[in-house]
Amino acid sequence: MSESTTARYTGKTVLITGGTSGMGLATARRLRDEGARVVITGRDRGRLDAAVEELGGDAVLGVTADAADLTALDALMETVRARHGGLDVVFANAGVGVFKPSAEITEADFDLAVDVNFKGVFFTVQRAVPLLPPGGSVIINASWTLHRGGSLLSLYSATKAAVHNLARTLAADLAPRGIRVNSISPGYIDTPMYPEADLPADVAAASRARVPAHRFGRPAEVAAAVAFLGSAEAAYVNGQDLVVDGGLVAAIPD
Repeated sequence: MSESTTARYTGKTVLITGGTSGMGLATARRLRDEGARVVITGRDRGRLDAAVEELGGDAVLGVTADAADLTALDALMETVRARHGGLDVVFANAGVGVFKPSAEITEADFDLAVDVNFKGVFFTVQRAVPLLPPGGSVIINASWTLHRGGSLLSLYSATKAAVHNLARTLAADLAPRGIRVNSISPGYIDTPMYPEADLPADVAAASRARVPAHRFGRPAEVAAAVAFLGSAEAAYVNGQDLVVDGGLVAAIPD
């Protein structure tokens, strides 16, 4: 990071749902390094405690919460209010992956994906808005899959298309309050949901071959995009989707 970006979040409080690994954890680390007070959530207390310890404790608060549980979300917001008084930025990042042919998707799969990826995002933002001041920012984690069809992506990409649209409509809805709402669409990012090292060699190679950058992205690269969108440097960026994918959806590799 340059010196000009190291203090962008000094005095700011940021909520990151699904902050125990991958993009959420990388974003927590990035914003902590830029001076933020960070609140991360997760469903597993052990993983949450480990993430807080890894991030350095004092500037990071871990709260057990299921994004699809409205009672848990209400308790989360009360904890944030009691600890920090309010929020400046929300990164609605919690999500699950269900990757199956449409014929194999069960009702349980459908309910899980919609509950976490759409319902959870909607109500996280709804519950957080009273804690956000004018100038506050919401970033929703969408996905490159909403931009292209894929044989195993019918359910997952539909939920991501929903929250992509939600970012645009909430940008209009919350504009009178001075709150910006944007989404990001990561491509193939090396995370526990899509770990490059654990994929069959041919699958990993095929994924890289689709990307003009010829590699998987790193969680820290997504974190940098979130850090921009949540900062005052993006004060005139609203209702947009920032694709962080090495060119996957926009360019054909050589």
